[in-house]
Amino acid sequence: MSVLQTLQSLFTLAFVVTSMLGMGLSLTVSQIVAPLRNARLVALSLAVNFVVVPAVAFGLSRVIPLDQDVQIGLLLIGTAAGAPFLPKLAQIAKADIAFAVGLMTILMLVTIVYLPLVLPLLLPGIEVSALEIALSLIVTMLVPLVVGLLIKARYEGIAQAMQPAMAQISTISLVLLLVLMLALNFRNVIALFGTGAIIATLLFIVIAVLAGYVLGGPRTSTKQVLALGTGQRNLSAAFIIATSNFAGQPNVLVYVAAAGLVGMVVLFPTAGEFGKRAKVIPGTDQPAASGQA
Repeated sequence: MSVLQTLQSLFTLAFVVTSMLGMGLSLTVSQIVAPLRNARLVALSLAVNFVVVPAVAFGLSRVIPLDQDVQIGLLLIGTAAGAPFLPKLAQIAKADIAFAVGLMTILMLVTIVYLPLVLPLLLPGIEVSALEIALSLIVTMLVPLVVGLLIKARYEGIAQAMQPAMAQISTISLVLLLVLMLALNFRNVIALFGTGAIIATLLFIVIAVLAGYVLGGPRTSTKQVLALGTGQRNLSAAFIIATSNFAGQPNVLVYVAAAGLVGMVVLFPTAGEFGKRAKVIPGTDQPAASGQA
C-alpha cells in the first residue's frame, strides 16, 4: 500500500507540475491578467469561494449528522480554494482557459492568507502554518507556471515544441492518478456510505458548482470556469492541514481523499458536458466570446 501511496504522490506532482508548465507554455501574462481586470467578476469569484462555499460547508456540517472527523474534513475542503485541476477542467469544458489560470492563481494566493485566519475560528484549537501551505503551492503550481510563461515569452518556438509533450504527460498522469485514487480509497468511500458523508459531499459540490455558475458573469465560458473552480477545492492545502494538525485522527485525511475522489467523479463529467455544449471559434480552441447564460 505504501508503494501505491508513493505513486499517487508522484502522479499528483507530475500532473500539477506539467499542467502548470503546459499552461504557461501556451499562454502569455497579458492573456492571464486580462480576465482579471473585470473587478466585478473577481470580487464575485472571491465572494463565492471564500464566503459562500465555506458557509455552505459549515451549514452542512451542522445540519447533516456527521462524525467529528468528517465535519473537520468538510470544513477543510470548504475553506481551501485554488485547485490545480481547474485549467484541465476548463480545457475539457472548452471554456476560458486564460481566466481559469488567472482565477486559480488568485484563489491560491488568497487561500494562503485566508486559511490561517479562518480555520482557527471554525475549528478552535487548530494551528495552521501559512508558510508550509505557501511553500507547497508556490513550488508545485506557481513556479512551473512562471517558468512556462518565461519560456513562451523568450523562446516561442521551444514553447510550441514542448507544450504538446507537457499536455500528454499531464493527461496520462491524471488518468493514472484517478485509477490509483480509486484503488487506494475505494473501501474508504464505500465505508462512508450510510454515515451521511457522501450525501454531504455531493450536496456541497452541487451547491458550490451552482453558486459559481450563477455568479460567473454574463459569459457562459466564465460561468463554467467559476462553476468548476468553485466546485473543485484545493486538496493540496487540505492534505497539508489534515496531515500536520490531525495526525491522530486519520479519518480526517481519509475523508479529504474520498471527497477529492467524489469531486473528480462529479466534475470531470460535468466539464465534459460543458464541452459538448460549447461553441468555439473555428480553427481555434478558444470559446466564443458571445455565449450567454
